[in-house]
Amino acid sequence: MSITHKKTEFPQSTRADVLQNPVFVGIEQAILEQRIPPGMRLAENDLGDVYGVSRTIVRAGLQALSQAHLVTLRPNRGASVANPSPREAREVFEARELLEPRSAREAALNAKPKDIADLRLHALAEHEAMQENASGRALRLSGLFHVKIAEIANQKTIAEFIESLVSRSSLIIALYWTKSSTRCDEGCHNALIDAIERHDADEAEDLMRSHLVDIHSALSFGVADKEHKTLKDMLGIDLSN
Repeated sequence: MSITHKKTEFPQSTRADVLQNPVFVGIEQAILEQRIPPGMRLAENDLGDVYGVSRTIVRAGLQALSQAHLVTLRPNRGASVANPSPREAREVFEARELLEPRSAREAALNAKPKDIADLRLHALAEHEAMQENASGRALRLSGLFHVKIAEIANQKTIAEFIESLVSRSSLIIALYWTKSSTRCDEGCHNALIDAIERHDADEAEDLMRSHLVDIHSALSFGVADKEHKTLKDMLGIDLSN
């Protein structure tokens, strides 16, 4: 669990500020694509060098990431990528299993032709990422697919919860995933789109529930060692130019 710091140390940010903060945007995407592992230390000086920003901007980005449960802040120890416990991992997926089937049902009832077209384009982007062996990008797109369904359901508050849970799921999968197959089966997503297009609310709800249970069941609570790389390497940013 994150420990809250004084505002003078880690300033609060508005939503607009957060979306413009390069540290928040860059680290969030790197976490979603599993380019940086759970528990990795995020030194302020390194982040300032990587993104070419002041310490104030770095701290605002870290605070926002902490509020999103993606980063842990500790007094006198600084920031690190969140390292979810087995209990937290179970709770996150149990919450998703409660919320997302209902959102899939509502999406099936509310979906317009444009929504279906958008989902199919998104599924195509997922497929292309898988074909290119870009597993991190595929994982991020897979998570966004779940968020899009919640948005089609027109449940703004629930969609915000789901977006947060999906982001945290990337860390959980990085730690506890055991299957060698694709994290989100392409066939499951296509079947969900088909059910939503048919406005088959029962089928969409059942498919989403079984899909999430399958992911949850593939988690094993033993931590594997990660390859050691520098933060700059993991973020894929070349500072030589």
